[in-house]
Amino acid sequence: MAALLLDASGPPGPAAVTERIVRRKVVDLPGGRTIAYAETGTGPDLVAIHGTLMTLEDMWFGPVPALARHFRVVAVDRPGHGDSARVRGADASPWRQAELIHAAVQALGLHRPVILGHSYGGAVALAYGMLYPDSVAGIVALAPVCFPELRLEQVLFGPRAAPVSGPMLSDALGASADPTLLPLLWNAMFLPQTMPRAFAEAFPFGFAGRPGQIVAEAEDALSLWAALSRSAAAYATCRVPVRILAGDADIVVNPMMHGALAARMIPGARFERLAGIGHMLHHIRGDAVVEAARALLPQT
Repeated sequence: MAALLLDASGPPGPAAVTERIVRRKVVDLPGGRTIAYAETGTGPDLVAIHGTLMTLEDMWFGPVPALARHFRVVAVDRPGHGDSARVRGADASPWRQAELIHAAVQALGLHRPVILGHSYGGAVALAYGMLYPDSVAGIVALAPVCFPELRLEQVLFGPRAAPVSGPMLSDALGASADPTLLPLLWNAMFLPQTMPRAFAEAFPFGFAGRPGQIVAEAEDALSLWAALSRSAAAYATCRVPVRILAGDADIVVNPMMHGALAARMIPGARFERLAGIGHMLHHIRGDAVVEAARALLPQT
């Protein structure tokens, strides 16, 4: 099982991590910020946004190959993740990350892309649609976190968001607790399914679990109270096509309290419940992801 593989070996060493990292290009943004991305495929534009404890490799080794048969796919590292640089304390919320990704989309000359995001990236995708309704073809939100609540990542990672002591704490835990904690979390995301062996062998866990990125995860988690309160107040004003997919066995983001409820509040949104599927649905039901994205394209 993948869980045993990870628990036995821990995060891979530097050489293995380098081999697993997808080659990126970088868009430079003001203030030293950057958005790193990789692209593949041809057709209408689609932007893929990963979730918590991930980098763009999550999308790249998941639904991107299937999506690339129908779209030009640009998979991005969210600000503060992978090779995307951000300003500490200023760029954590889904709304701010949507602004930065939009700036990169404009710099790349993408035309009315479908914005697809998973989990925290789903919150970013929804914020993007509400901020820039005339610039998107539609939103696909996969297992999105949509409303404020107390979350495990706030408890586990929150102290690392402290301005001075946070990075030092993250460095210390990166050398002690994280090699045990993070594999447990990565495997739990897939429950009740097991992590696909191909993903376990391809994903750069050491890259995604660097102490600096975990500081970003902490800031992201603490931003959710205010950011998702803003989102909840704005869902009724959303005027772009929205498709929300969630597995009914998701133990990370409750599908009825988040995706299903948000779909009822967003005008015209459609919610698809995937029976027996957990949080990482884009690795298990890539066909449903592609179908939802294609449904947002103009019918000819």
